[in-house]
Amino acid sequence: MSAFVIIGKYTQFLLILCVDQFEYFLSIERQLSPNTVSSYGAEVAAFREFYGGNPAGCSSDDVDEYLRVRSGELSKRSQAHALSALRAFFDFLILEGERKDNPCDKLEAPKLGRYLPAVLSVEEVTSIIDCVPDAKPGDLRDRAILEVLYGCGLRVSEACGLLISHVYAQEGFVRIVGKGDKERLVPIGTPALEALAAWLEVRPEPAAPEFSDFAFLNLRGRPLSRVSVFNMVKDRAAQAGVHKEISPHTFRHSFATHLVENGADLRVVQEMLGHESILTTEIYTHIDSRTWQREILSHHPRK
Repeated sequence: MSAFVIIGKYTQFLLILCVDQFEYFLSIERQLSPNTVSSYGAEVAAFREFYGGNPAGCSSDDVDEYLRVRSGELSKRSQAHALSALRAFFDFLILEGERKDNPCDKLEAPKLGRYLPAVLSVEEVTSIIDCVPDAKPGDLRDRAILEVLYGCGLRVSEACGLLISHVYAQEGFVRIVGKGDKERLVPIGTPALEALAAWLEVRPEPAAPEFSDFAFLNLRGRPLSRVSVFNMVKDRAAQAGVHKEISPHTFRHSFATHLVENGADLRVVQEMLGHESILTTEIYTHIDSRTWQREILSHHPRK
């Protein structure tokens, strides 16, 4: 083996090690969610492969070229995410003393329009939940998940990680551990509590002691994955004849939109959703505005 091959393999090893250290930094120091850590790490790995050398020596032009090449396959939102990941990575290299500047500081993220998520009507939510039978344990579990996703406005990761010990049925609250391990109390209504109680009566034995407190397990006694919940939601929506492009997050969006439509205070909705900024929650006022705008225009005498 030549010296060049050995050096190349050693350089590649150092770069992989650097990405691993970056992900550790994001997880421990920044306390970002596992999904964000994973996506940032994957983006840095993709850039490393594109650049072909040590990222510590790249320039703003190199990053710009990478984003330009990928612009054909990425939406503007994904391009902004990629730039955010690389900016965080170069900040990390600065902290490690590998660079003195961040090449991303000279680059502008693509302009994003306000994203208005798809929402379900109350009737569509009801039809999806009601189409789930109550004959089998898996059905009872799916109904409970749907009730909790909509009834509490949870993220799918929060629903998958819900603990039995965090459900306070008599008080009508659940304790949720959200992004950055931040905790919040969320009210839970009677339909969700009843569905959850029915599922817990037939819940399988946990496959290991560390799974004993998880509310939602698969039939093998292990915690549910986000992908399995995603697939379940799509299947149940199809069974109900709802053909919108939806995901578990659609139930969260629908929950918030319906609260705003019914006059809920925006600060209360912010607290329930666990949004750090009220600006994130304000999107639901725009969804509500879109609803009455459509209603007005459809009945306008000069439509």
